[in-house]
Amino acid sequence: MKLLTILFVTFALALIVTKIFQGDWNFLFSGNLGMAVFILFTGFAHFKFQKGMALMIPEFIPAKMFWVYFTGLIEIAAGIGLMIPSIREITAILLIIFFILIFIANINSSRKKVNLFKADYSGPGMSYLYKERIPMQIILIVWTWFFGIYLN
Repeated sequence: MKLLTILFVTFALALIVTKIFQGDWNFLFSGNLGMAVFILFTGFAHFKFQKGMALMIPEFIPAKMFWVYFTGLIEIAAGIGLMIPSIREITAILLIIFFILIFIANINSSRKKVNLFKADYSGPGMSYLYKERIPMQIILIVWTWFFGIYLN
């Protein structure tokens, strides 16, 4: 849930800045900027913590490092896409599908007790999945739908 701090703080700061400089609260911009910064942060993490990310991927999927880098690039592209009004909605739709698909890796990671940062198996396990990851995944999907599709 610590990652959600990036989302919420960016959103709040953007709201304040738009209120000061535009004279009105710009929820559409602020919500998409919050998600863009969040997803850019996680996208770049794929390159910093690639070994831990590779451990998250189920055994039956080959070329794990390829998928780590590829999904990192997808997240970076999504962060950029959310800030371009003409492609925001399709980006949001694809990002929601992405969030659903990568949840398989999150389940696998929790089951194997992957510690993403240490690239070993000393992580919190299934309690992380139930207490943090599932609620966070729901927030990310709802947030992306609300700001990327509904308000758009």
